[in-house]
Amino acid sequence: MTPQAIARLTGIALLIFVAIIMASSGTYVIQPGYRGVEVTMGKVSPAFKPEGFGFKVPLITKIYPVSIRQQTSQEKAECYSSDLQQVSVMLRVLYRIPEASVVKLFQGYRGEAFDTLIAPRVQEGLKEAAAQQSAEQIVKSRELIKARALELARAKLGTLLVIEDIVVEDIALTKELEGAIEQKMVQEQEASKAKFTQQRAQIEADTMVIKAAGEAKSIIIRGEALRENPAFVELQIVDRWDGVPPQIIGSGGNVMLTLPELQNRRNKN
Repeated sequence: MTPQAIARLTGIALLIFVAIIMASSGTYVIQPGYRGVEVTMGKVSPAFKPEGFGFKVPLITKIYPVSIRQQTSQEKAECYSSDLQQVSVMLRVLYRIPEASVVKLFQGYRGEAFDTLIAPRVQEGLKEAAAQQSAEQIVKSRELIKARALELARAKLGTLLVIEDIVVEDIALTKELEGAIEQKMVQEQEASKAKFTQQRAQIEADTMVIKAAGEAKSIIIRGEALRENPAFVELQIVDRWDGVPPQIIGSGGNVMLTLPELQNRRNKN
């Protein structure tokens, strides 16, 4: 092969290589869940690039992907309650970057959005919420503390970032405070048990009084009925009679008496 042919082949190969480089650097692909920030020679484009395939100026333009998916980060906060007790809270923060903030965040803030913007606001919000409650109330009403901290953090961030939710995973107190709260809860349970026992005894006593009053009233009514209608006793005897003639046991032996005979004897007496 002549030197001219070798030079020609080398030139063709170089052109093909340059074409491949230019083609690869002149296109981009934004993955689902991301948006692209276009930077050309240090100048940021005001509009983000949507997901999908696109073209750009080779070599001088770069596309930086920014995730807009919901993300989760863990954060530990140390705060003080209204009674000046130290409380350690383990949080899980769910957040995302809205499309409208992709370019602004890239251009105006450095580092991870959670570390530089979200975490400090969540810490501030939680500390403010905890300072309004006692340590015992923080433990018992963690949902209230969480809701208040979430509200404060969202207000501090504005529309730049979106905090979807805050999950309170654990609340830790000092051992001395935990012991004091536990002892107080035991005392409250014992007091509730004693109150329940007292209420039950009172209910039983009231029931007995009502029952006795009912029985006394029943006796009075029955006495009045007997005075007004003596035949009421005979009616009860007939209703309860089992069909066996009554017997009178005396010195003369067993005597069988009928009901009319018993009636006559009672009238004579």
